[in-house]
Amino acid sequence: MTSSHIASQEELKAAKVPVAWRDQCSALLVPLNVCRRQNYYLPWQCENERHSYEKCQYDDMMRRMKKMSKLKLQQAEELEDTY
Repeated sequence: MTSSHIASQEELKAAKVPVAWRDQCSALLVPLNVCRRQNYYLPWQCENERHSYEKCQYDDMMRRMKKMSKLKLQQAEELEDTY
């Protein structure tokens, strides 16, 4: 995940992005929402923007899952060492 996917709080506030959606991929959400509004949310429009945003969300989820599995493995090893 690169830092280019993170928008500033001022940009997100100006784009009216809800706080719940402000994550690692929020910089991709801003142009996606602009495109959606310009094209009246037509499902066949903004496909590239939507795909980029969804790919970022998927990559972020996979990164978090890998981190969590490493933490669980580390905790299991620490627990095993105590006995």
